[in-house]
Amino acid sequence: MAIIEVDSLVKRYGDYTAVNGVSFTVEQGEIFGILGPNGAGKTTTVECVEGLRTPDGGAIRVDGIDPQRDTGELRHLLGAQLQETELPEKLKVGEAMELYSSFYRAPADWRELIETLNLTDKLGTQFRRLSGGQKQRLSIALALVGNPRIAVLDELTTGLDPQARRDTWDLIERIRDRGVTILLVTHFMEEAERLCDRLAVVDRGKIVAVDTPAGLVAKVDGHQRIRFRPSAPIDHALLTSLPEVTGVERAGSQLVVTGTGNLLLAVTTVLARNQVVAGDLRVEQTSLDDAFVALTGRSIHN
Repeated sequence: MAIIEVDSLVKRYGDYTAVNGVSFTVEQGEIFGILGPNGAGKTTTVECVEGLRTPDGGAIRVDGIDPQRDTGELRHLLGAQLQETELPEKLKVGEAMELYSSFYRAPADWRELIETLNLTDKLGTQFRRLSGGQKQRLSIALALVGNPRIAVLDELTTGLDPQARRDTWDLIERIRDRGVTILLVTHFMEEAERLCDRLAVVDRGKIVAVDTPAGLVAKVDGHQRIRFRPSAPIDHALLTSLPEVTGVERAGSQLVVTGTGNLLLAVTTVLARNQVVAGDLRVEQTSLDDAFVALTGRSIHN
């Protein structure tokens, strides 16, 4: 059952069209990702869903309500962690939670929320003295204190170190386990693959594809690649003659064999038969990054 419905959304800034006919639905209880490079229209799209921006075309429904017309009701239904959350520098964590809690008619137990987010020992700490990871966890707590059915998380882990990023991913999964539907904006491939049930790939204001991470990869290429350093020269024809192999090329001192099916067994059997050892062997599957390039014609980092 769809809890968010976006139909033919358009948003312009003067002559520039930031969002151009975007449509997608988010099912109740899923983590739905919006994946794309900076400037693709991701944040503008979710800000329209949050009621922060007025669309120039199309329609949005969040649990059946119009974000523009029913802003008061939307505030109790949807919690948002913005791309950059800034609070008064001297405001303490406990004060922020108590203040935000007072805005809602049926708030969550903010002390329990703080404990879940491992911030109990920071209740008396001023915002300016929190680390980047602690500020992110506080922003999540503020997004959830209203007991929302939906949480919008925008570029949640930007600027975090790898360990803090993984800790945040664990936290997002626990939030979903509490029954909260999550709309996640990201440009990190690993984050999208780890967390999202489904993804909308956005580029230049348009949705290019919507599917599961595995489904997006499968649409583009089902091939595998085996990369290794042969211990002795081997005739490429021995490999290309295998039904599982679709291509063989040399990359410096390495061979890269592309194919399908049980490619690894087929290749290693031929190598063993010819007394060739495969050094530094790696099996590479098509990645979500590869799928993004194939779908949009460019890297997400360009």
